Amino acid sequence: MPIALQAGLWGLFSGSALVIGAAIAWFLHIPQRVIAAIMAFGSGVLISALSFELMDEAYRTGGFAATAIGFLSGAAVYTAANIYLSRRGARHRKRSGQKSGGQQPSDEGSGLAIAVGALLDGIPESIVIGVTMIAGGAVSWVAVIAIFLSNVPEGLSSAAGMKRAGRSAGYVFGLWIGIAVISGLASWIGYAVFSGFSHGVIAATEAVAAGAILAMISDTMMPEAFEVAHDFAGLITVAGFLAAFALSKLGG
Repeated sequence: MPIALQAGLWGLFSGSALVIGAAIAWFLHIPQRVIAAIMAFGSGVLISALSFELMDEAYRTGGFAATAIGFLSGAAVYTAANIYLSRRGARHRKRSGQKSGGQQPSDEGSGLAIAVGALLDGIPESIVIGVTMIAGGAVSWVAVIAIFLSNVPEGLSSAAGMKRAGRSAGYVFGLWIGIAVISGLASWIGYAVFSGFSHGVIAATEAVAAGAILAMISDTMMPEAFEVAHDFAGLITVAGFLAAFALSKLGG
């Protein structure tokens, strides 16, 4: 099987966790504290993955300058896009409840913003999967598992919020299935497009994704986790970080 196709399938696999999370939230009653705890755990998993898989690899491949520029650029671009979308109704796209005015709006314009915001959150992660396959042709299990584990609470929390806001099942599952497919395409692009670039460009791309992911965690995932879990959010996040760190060492 061509490596580019493998990358696409791995991206689709990790993106399918969004659909799984949405299904759990739609068909089961999940307490908000459980959703917040899962979100905190997923945050820790992603922080660990971007630290040991993305930033470290980017530094080894392209050096500090390319890594630093890419890291800051990714965070800046994500933040600018997130501010734009937040003003159009996507601010609470990962919110599952109604505390602190955090219920998701239900008008059509905000629905489109939520969909675009979900893409903004997921595309950097998916591209990473393809990029990490460039060096040896093998997928990074740690990256795939980390992204899969973090996507479950994202789909769960967002779908729970959409259900509370009155969204239909067709809208919710259509949104997440579509994003899962786009995740697969993004992973395919990550390999097919960037495999012809220099090490410096590849390193910068990994760093850009890492910066965007960390900004996303800080702006959307951690606020949701802390809003409900409060004092336990930090401990659960550390547990997620440790789980991904263990996977990284076992995989190495």
